[in-house]
Parts: sequence; C-alpha cells; structure tokens
Amino acid sequence: MRDLGVGFRYLLKGQRWVGRHGRQYGFGLLPGLIALVLYAAALVALGVWGEDAVSWATPFADHWTSPWQGLFRGFLTAVLFALGLLLAVLTFTAVTLLIGQPFYENLSEKVDADVSPDGTAPQSGLPLWRELCISARDSLRILVRAGLWGVLLFALGLLPFVGQTAVPVIGFFVTGFFLTEELTAVALQRRGVELRARLALLRSRKTLVWGFGTPLGLAFLVPFVAVFLMPGAVAGATLLARDLLGEESTEEESADDDERVTS
Repeated sequence: MRDLGVGFRYLLKGQRWVGRHGRQYGFGLLPGLIALVLYAAALVALGVWGEDAVSWATPFADHWTSPWQGLFRGFLTAVLFALGLLLAVLTFTAVTLLIGQPFYENLSEKVDADVSPDGTAPQSGLPLWRELCISARDSLRILVRAGLWGVLLFALGLLPFVGQTAVPVIGFFVTGFFLTEELTAVALQRRGVELRARLALLRSRKTLVWGFGTPLGLAFLVPFVAVFLMPGAVAGATLLARDLLGEESTEEESADDDERVTS
C-alpha cells in the first residue's frame, strides 16, 4: 500500500516541476485547451441530440403508454450521456497527447534532463511523423482495451448493490491505470519500450500506478481541471517512468525520496 502514496507524490512532483518552469507549463496548456473545446462540443451535441438518437434507435417503444415510454427512453438517454462522459475521460489524455505530441515530448525531455545525473535525456531517434504514427496506433489499442472494460463495468453496474458500490470504485482504478499508461508512454516510447512491455511494466507495480493515475482520473472529472493538470501530469509521469525502469535521479529527487520513506 506504500506505493499508493509514492505514486501520488510523483503526481505532486510533476505539478511542482511545471510550477518552477512556467514557459514549459504555458506551452503544455495549448493541446489541452484545443482538446477541451473539441470534447465540450461533442458532449453538448450529445446532450442536445441524445434523446433524438435514442428515440430513433428504439422505434419499438413508439406505441408504449405513458409513463413507460418516457422512463425507458430517459434512462437510455442518461446511460448514453454517462457512457459518452466516461469515454471522454478515458480518451481525453490520448487525444491531448496526440495533438500535443511535440509539446509533451519536449516537456518530458526537459524533465529527464533536469533530474538525470548526467543532464541528458533519452532520444528515440525517430522522425516526428513516425512517433505520431506509433502514438496513434498505441492509443487506439489502449482505447479498445479501455472500451472493453467500460462495457464490462456497465454490465456489472446493472447488478443490484454491487453496481452502485464496488463497480464505480473499480471503474476509477481502471481509469487510473489507463491514464497512467498513456502519460508514461511519452517517456517510455522515447526509450523504445513497446506497448506490450509497457503494460507488463505497469502491471508489475499496480499500486504505484493507481496512486498516480486514480487521483488524476478523479480530478479530470472536474471541468477544465484536466487542461491545467496535463503538463504537470506529463512531468510526473516522466518521473514515474524513471522509477519503473530503475533509473537514477539527481540528489534533489533522491532527497525527496528519502523524505517520502521516512514520512
């Protein structure tokens, strides 16, 4: 359970790092703002036309008597919007990282160089277009995995009691895991770590991953918060990736770790 606290501290360290590097933070906000506008427009459209879409998809209920027709379609509309919101939370990071690949690559490299004992950062050696293709491919594969989990959790959510208690908690931990995968991918991809190896690495330290990603997932549910936390989340994920790979950090980071152990 100690790793939960360690993961959360990496999230805080990332926010502190961008707080000390205002220029990097400013550039890191741009992709999140673009993604926020796109997602807000999609959710507004879902809210406006969601009921019409449900009515179109359920013609068999056209002749149901009141109040059953309204209750049935109202329930489905609410479920549709909830699924859209969950999908937005799960995919916001992937889309923002894809939009802001050059920004976040540069930010992650700056963090690596800042905490590395020799002041250097690993380089992928790949052209930008190739990195974008790999990132898009891996994000799609993660989205499929997250979607399967979403369907499973939705089905379990229909169970009495369990669906209202355990399932939401599990959902946040699942979201935290996939958020952490997407964020650490920026640093791990530069090191040539493939998706399969990244997932195995994260599964080997699940409590550490949950400590980082689950609070972030909860914070991302608050409107606009995701935009302002994204640069620090990328910075913190870079520090987390170094921990997962057992890479050494500077004395400043080591001092933070010593303080963490004694607290």
